[in-house]
Amino acid sequence: MNHDTHSAKSNAHGDFERKDISMNGVVVFLIGLAAMIVISYFVVDVFYHVLEKHFEAEQAPISPLVTNAQRDTRRIPPQYGQDYAKYLQESFPAPQLETDERTQLNEVRRREEDILSTYDYVDKNAGTVRIPIDRAMDLLAQKGLPVLPKTGDAAAPSAKSQPEQNKETKP
Repeated sequence: MNHDTHSAKSNAHGDFERKDISMNGVVVFLIGLAAMIVISYFVVDVFYHVLEKHFEAEQAPISPLVTNAQRDTRRIPPQYGQDYAKYLQESFPAPQLETDERTQLNEVRRREEDILSTYDYVDKNAGTVRIPIDRAMDLLAQKGLPVLPKTGDAAAPSAKSQPEQNKETKP
C-alpha cells in the first residue's frame, strides 16, 4: 500500500501542466497591459486638452459690467493662497453659494445663543434692553403675567363665555 501524498511524476515540474501556459506569455501580457494603460493616459490627456480649447473658444464674451473678470474661475489665483472664502467674497457678486454649510450653521446658532443668553441694548436711546431668556423666565415666574384691569361688572365675562340664547321665544 502506497501512502505517498505526492503523485509520481517523472518530469518534476510541479502540479500543473507546462504546455497549457508559459511564463513568457504572462510576462508579455502584463507588459502589454502596462503599455496600454500608459498610452490610454496620454490619449485621454490630449482629448481633454482639445475639449478645453473648444470650450474656451465657445465661451460667450464677458459682460462689460464685470470689473474683476477671472480667466479661469476653476482655480484659485495665487494671491489668495488657499483662502477660498476670501477669493469668493472678493471675486463673485452676491448671492454666493454656501461653501461650508456646517460652519455657517454653527455661526448662526452661536449668534442666536448669544442673543438669548446675554444682556444688551436693543435701542439705547429708548432705553430698551435685552435680558437672557432664563432671567426673563425667572422674572415672569416671580411677578406673573400682566393682566388688564377689569372694567364693568363681573358678570359680563361669564356671560360672554357661554353661547347666546335665542331671545325670541314663541308663547
